[in-house]
Amino acid sequence: MKMRVLTIAIVAVLAAGAGYYAGHRSPVADPSVSDSPARKVLYWYDPMVPGQRFDKPGKSPFMDMQLVPRYADETPDDGGVSISPQQQQSLGMRTGAVEKRVLIQPFSAFATVTTDERSLQIIPSPATGVVEKLFVRAPQQWVKAGEPLAQLWIPEWTAAQQEYLAVRQLGDIGLTRAARERLTLAFMPEAVIRQVERSGKPQARMVLRAEQDGYVLKLDTREGAQVSATAPLFELASQDPVWVVIDYPQTQAQRLMPGNDVIARADGWPGEQFHGRVSELLPQMETTTRTLKARIVLDNPQHKLKPGMFLTVSLRDTPAEPPVLAIPEEALIATGSENRVIVATGDGHFAPVHVTTGITANGWTEIKDGLKEGDKVVTSGQFLIDSEASLRSALPQETKKAEEYVGNGVVKGIEGNTVTLAHQPIPALHWGAMTMDFTLGANVAIPKSGEQIMFHFTLDDDQGPLISQWMPMAGGAK
Repeated sequence: MKMRVLTIAIVAVLAAGAGYYAGHRSPVADPSVSDSPARKVLYWYDPMVPGQRFDKPGKSPFMDMQLVPRYADETPDDGGVSISPQQQQSLGMRTGAVEKRVLIQPFSAFATVTTDERSLQIIPSPATGVVEKLFVRAPQQWVKAGEPLAQLWIPEWTAAQQEYLAVRQLGDIGLTRAARERLTLAFMPEAVIRQVERSGKPQARMVLRAEQDGYVLKLDTREGAQVSATAPLFELASQDPVWVVIDYPQTQAQRLMPGNDVIARADGWPGEQFHGRVSELLPQMETTTRTLKARIVLDNPQHKLKPGMFLTVSLRDTPAEPPVLAIPEEALIATGSENRVIVATGDGHFAPVHVTTGITANGWTEIKDGLKEGDKVVTSGQFLIDSEASLRSALPQETKKAEEYVGNGVVKGIEGNTVTLAHQPIPALHWGAMTMDFTLGANVAIPKSGEQIMFHFTLDDDQGPLISQWMPMAGGAK
């Protein structure tokens, strides 16, 4: 009985002590103070694969880790990103102002000197005969105007000339004129006819001479060769002027017009300029390079430019252009489907803005829409801000992207950028388990044969299933 009373007393003492300890350690809850409201979760994501979002918490399908929530209060109301001054300094961020500038897109093209085909001259044989002597024996030889090229013996002229001399002695003006015209119709040069008249003897030999300065482009005969009437013997080409055919992009089509003055420079003649003009804009486009062509005529009085030489051609006079709104070229983020910049709105806040661009010249890009003069745009570090803004849905989804699917399988073979996968069923496409070929997208690493991977892919009209990213699965075959 005494033992039972002692036990009850000990329990009472312990209970009193616990009450006293609890009363001093735990304050009484104030009913006027309510719990803080719960933060709104936008989505859950894997920090290692931030582009993939989930609508509920759980374990990441990519890595052995839990998904992380992205809260609504982490994203500013205007969809931008806030960065402290210390972080801006660490990132090396710089900004530039949007300002009015005169942008002159320089025109420059590379070209090769060619022969002016309008200056080509073919010297034929005036009648059937024999080449007795050649004064020019090799192609590319330079000749001056009036210089002899070849001496021909033409026996068939003898009878016609004798007849003309006989008629001429009769003194009948009409018959003499008719006989002389027959000589002309036989392609007899005027110089030969006059020599017959002066000497009173037939002239069966004649000398072909160059009618202009130039070089022998073609030599189609040799000494002793028999030639027929009108057969080409020589082809002469002039070196003043010369032709240049340039290729230029479609974006500069409005800059070039027939009659534009141009300046050409050659590495072989440093410091010298060759002047010319645009003769015509050729009508056909080069299909391989998607460029237009223009023919330029260059003055070459000293014959310094030779066919085959490389030149750099630029416009001589640049028309005045009005100033336009422009940003530093490095501030532009061009994705192919759209252009945007990161604008500094103040107090360490940055927001992406879609813009419409124009020409780019001298390190500046024209802005046609999206900005106003005086705005501050990020010129260094903008890609990091743009990536963070994209992850936080700061950029509106204005362009429809191809639907992406997820699958997993084992790499069975690799050939170039084609990977053969034995994949498990893909319910989104109603595909069962099968082995098929997939194409790796640009800049996607090539997996190893036998590796078990999880992959993201889209259905491309041209390339079929196109893998955009992949990662090895834990415990997969190596």
